[in-house]
Amino acid sequence: MTLASTPFAEVISLAPGDNVCVATCNLLAGAEVSTNGRSIKLTGPVGLGHKIATQAIPRGERVYKYGQTIGFATADIRPGDFVHTHNLAAGEFARDYAFASEVPPDPAPLEGKTFQGYRRADGRVGTRNYLAVISTVNCSASVSKYVAQRFDRKLLEQYPQVDGILPLTHKGGCGLQYDGDDHHQLNRILSGFAKHPNVGGYLLIGLGCETGTAVSLIEQGGLVQLNGHQQRAPRVLSIQECGGTNKTVEAGLAAIAELLPEVNNVRRETIPASELVLGTECGGSDGNSGVTANPALGVASDLLVAAGGTSILAETPEIYGAEHLLTRRAKTREIGEKIVELIRWWEDYTGKFGVKIDNNPSPGNKAGGLTTIYEKSLGAVAKGGRSALSGVYRYAERVTARGFTFMDSPGFDPASITGLVASGANIVAFTTGRGSCYGCKPVPSIKIATNTAMYERLIDDMDIDAGVILSGTPVEVVGQQIFDLMLEVASGRKTKSEQHGVGEEEFVPWSIGPTL
Repeated sequence: MTLASTPFAEVISLAPGDNVCVATCNLLAGAEVSTNGRSIKLTGPVGLGHKIATQAIPRGERVYKYGQTIGFATADIRPGDFVHTHNLAAGEFARDYAFASEVPPDPAPLEGKTFQGYRRADGRVGTRNYLAVISTVNCSASVSKYVAQRFDRKLLEQYPQVDGILPLTHKGGCGLQYDGDDHHQLNRILSGFAKHPNVGGYLLIGLGCETGTAVSLIEQGGLVQLNGHQQRAPRVLSIQECGGTNKTVEAGLAAIAELLPEVNNVRRETIPASELVLGTECGGSDGNSGVTANPALGVASDLLVAAGGTSILAETPEIYGAEHLLTRRAKTREIGEKIVELIRWWEDYTGKFGVKIDNNPSPGNKAGGLTTIYEKSLGAVAKGGRSALSGVYRYAERVTARGFTFMDSPGFDPASITGLVASGANIVAFTTGRGSCYGCKPVPSIKIATNTAMYERLIDDMDIDAGVILSGTPVEVVGQQIFDLMLEVASGRKTKSEQHGVGEEEFVPWSIGPTL
């Protein structure tokens, strides 16, 4: 898809053959706009990011945006009509997956790009250096928080390489099937954070009788702590064995005091950009997400791939209706078929609860101009750029392939990014059109605004304004800005969410099964 716009154009058309265009500003009824050499008079007011019919679309006919189907007209639509939920619905249509039929060539190598990171004993690289207090179950969540909160903050001044004491608490860990899918998934998440290169050391705290025991976590997650090249069992505290809340907190404080010198014993060094693992996410999307921020992030993703790094796209319900674009880019048929398997799983999963995937977009997405899940998905996949798809992974499964990859996750931002971080992402880029104050310790999150009005309104939370694309700045220029900022942030520059200290409450493991 291409962005065919001119500076300060009131509307833009995104691909040849589209029968809608997108407003780049609020437009009044009766306004005349020009697109693809044609003048169109608006039959009603149209807001920023919303769609306007560029030709007559009979009821039942397809509506095209990005050169792809975004749904079907539910009423006759005239040129100049506002196109949204009152006259457009998703409907159903078959997708031609054409596995591995449009695999792009490897990009020209991008050499010489580096950042200042922490090289870990297992070879992976961190962009931050936290000491984590990990609760195995909700029953130990409060104690885990108390340990982190009651620690003498002044003592951290003696350990300048440590970014903080991070409590990782959640609402699960029990009432699930032992050794079942949910249990294995929670262990993948917790062990993924424990072994994350942004975590220099960790302490596990449990109640003692939960289903998600520390023993099973250590065994399934392969947890060991490294002191130099020496391995030892992780530090584990059980509230029941310690003798209650106060005694466990005291034991936790003592354990942290012992761990801090080890965690501090690292220094940033020059690291090639190939060691970056980028997690991409869009939240609070609007009609400009697929026009500005997401394509720009796609450019940055492609630059990282060219530099030898890894980029991860996620949110399976938000590639629905656009998955055929990924299967065609898959390096092999087997990789493409994994995408389709995930789509079929989600259709079955949501169907069990009487839920339709087109319940997404959210009310906020719709207010911002997104009408159907197909439209939202087509804009969302733009975050993945144009590189070949080199791997597909389960939720929170460690991503080992280089290049552009996909990880299964829900569209709910905290749960999705929790999985991305557990899979190894050491930096996150988050696009938003409605606005978001998201952060995700222990990984820095760069927030990219899709429109300038929101960027200026939420300036304390936004890191980059991609809305300048609407007024003529090339997508490639903003993509380069995102890539350059990624290297700066990976080297230690704090994002807006980090400046606010946001990122502890956003640890949200995804639970897929029943609570027993």
